[in-house]
Amino acid sequence: MPVPIFVASSNPDKLREYRRLAGDRAIAVDLLPDFEKLPSFEESAPTFAENSAGKALHYSRFVAEPVLADDSGLVVPALAGAPGVLSARYAGADATDEDRVRKLLREMEAKEGEQRRARFVCATSIARQGRMLMVVSDSVEGVLTREPCGANGFGYDPVFFFPRLGRTFAEIAAEEKDIHSHRGKAFRKALALLIPANFVNPL
Repeated sequence: MPVPIFVASSNPDKLREYRRLAGDRAIAVDLLPDFEKLPSFEESAPTFAENSAGKALHYSRFVAEPVLADDSGLVVPALAGAPGVLSARYAGADATDEDRVRKLLREMEAKEGEQRRARFVCATSIARQGRMLMVVSDSVEGVLTREPCGANGFGYDPVFFFPRLGRTFAEIAAEEKDIHSHRGKAFRKALALLIPANFVNPL
């Protein structure tokens, strides 16, 4: 029988991404029922891992099945780690992806060479009925471009150049991004711990 996992989100795009990442592995991924009606969790911790773990523990108390939560963002050493855990709120609570990218490019305007290095980080946690099962994280290294390139992806993908493929994350197909992305790598780590090894076929 497939292992059921609820994602602590109401976002159908996130569900599609996780189902794509799960592939034909022995799990059944779905959104947490009535997520928007449940008491919300404030992601106010200073690290991705703390936000991810807190969120998973909080929402795992409402269902019997395992609950997955992640926290991810862009870390730029030349900006003292910003946007970091504030990646989604970098340009304000109601800002769009385009607003956030524009602010980032303004902040990076005078940066050159190694100063433009950045990494995406994702911390993924799985909890069950208020008990933490695991917290894992992974990252991917890249370089910030000077202007957006590509129409795929979301968030900071259009300005995140991935040297290994010679393109931004917004210029590659979703399935190709899954192989290399921070979220894809962290999710596969979590599955390897959650499911017996013979059920997990790494990409």
